[in-house]
Amino acid sequence: MRELAVTMQCPEEGRAVIDTTIGRIADYALATAFESIPGAVVHDCKRRLIDTFGCAVAGFDDAPSRIARHVALKGESRGASILGTSRRVLPELACFANGVAARCMDGNDCFPGGGGHPSGVIAPVLAAGQVTGADGCSLIAAIVVGYEVHYRVWQACRVLRKGFDHAFYSAVAAAAGVAKVLRLDRAAFANAIALAITPNLPFAVTRRGALSMWKGCAEAHAARNGLFAAELAHAGMTGPALAVEGAMGVRELFGPFELAAFANEGGLHAMPRADMKFYVTEYHSQGPIFAALQLRRDLDLDAVEAIEIHTYEFAYREIGSGAEKWRPLNRETADHSMPYIVAATLVDGGFSDAVFKPERFTDPKILALADKISIREDPEFNRDFPGKFRCRVDITSSDGTVRSAGVDYPHGHHLDPMSDQEVEAKFRQLAARKLSAERLEAALTAFWNFDQARSADEIFQIVDIESVPTTRMEPSAISQ
Repeated sequence: MRELAVTMQCPEEGRAVIDTTIGRIADYALATAFESIPGAVVHDCKRRLIDTFGCAVAGFDDAPSRIARHVALKGESRGASILGTSRRVLPELACFANGVAARCMDGNDCFPGGGGHPSGVIAPVLAAGQVTGADGCSLIAAIVVGYEVHYRVWQACRVLRKGFDHAFYSAVAAAAGVAKVLRLDRAAFANAIALAITPNLPFAVTRRGALSMWKGCAEAHAARNGLFAAELAHAGMTGPALAVEGAMGVRELFGPFELAAFANEGGLHAMPRADMKFYVTEYHSQGPIFAALQLRRDLDLDAVEAIEIHTYEFAYREIGSGAEKWRPLNRETADHSMPYIVAATLVDGGFSDAVFKPERFTDPKILALADKISIREDPEFNRDFPGKFRCRVDITSSDGTVRSAGVDYPHGHHLDPMSDQEVEAKFRQLAARKLSAERLEAALTAFWNFDQARSADEIFQIVDIESVPTTRMEPSAISQ
């Protein structure tokens, strides 16, 4: 097993005063024990594990996942498991490969409106946990810490507004979660956060224009860097003492900010505020899908003259503008295309991620309908955002009839959450593409009992795809 615990921890003396923002993160994480976490949050953590692993199993064969796994296996060792295989590699490589598998289909939870995907902390925490032998309770506590840190840093920094990508939050959250697993003292914990912050400000071009595979890999890369930062700190590496508050630090770049209260300081737990996706596609397209499906009943597609989608500025900018959104050429761009997704939903009478297969990008029915779609910013919807994620779809038929349907919160939003049964159904629908029915049920049992697990090894053994060849099932439509 790879040795992570050899080391000279950095003493408090001999280094500059710890940055107060970083110190607050360290103090919160160090004070958080599994026993202090409300049962509802522990339960919600298990839901996120189920949802993330379902996405990762279904994404096992996608090109970005294959590439990441190929790179990771070059460093094969006795470290952490690569999901879907019985092989182990260095934890940083396992973190990247597993993170890409979980993210490439864009089906996992998020803090919509630029907050990124907090479940990105799961891969680095589990990788570190396998190497250190951490039990389920310790891993749940570390994942909860990661969600808390991700949410607070997003709320404070809002890096997307400054031209940087929200993968930044994943790096900091991963460092915090892994530092928790490695049981770093306060000084080393502060170094881990500083080492995650300083080199990990990626550009937001990742999510602009015609997208590339990197869109689904950026947060996994950042999480890998966060894990590596915690490993370096564990080995005695120091980072800039004032990475946030010092000269040329984060505040000098972004302006003044303060972290909101953590859960143990009177703040609300962040994990239940992360919105889950009922459909496996970009979050801001969820509402338009639900609205389109309300209108699909008894709709004569041949009689459709025009479709107007009203939305808020963030959704318009991210997935509703740019010529490439009406003619996507790859999965990543199609997944971030409101006109393509709505047109495909109306043509199919339901939604499935099968619409992201390359042959659908030239489907004449989808393209013809997409050409009838216009997308508008609605000032009222802008005023309500981000409290609400409002959209309205208006369909005008050749006889002049206008039919409309709107959504304030897509199902899966924390104010309209998915039920446990729906989380399980999504997992089964995704993971059944690679796992047998017996393994599906064994995996769900293991997730629901994860707080009793001696390690994460059992989960990875159950989802070992390579050891039991299966026939890949095609994505099935999910409709209302």
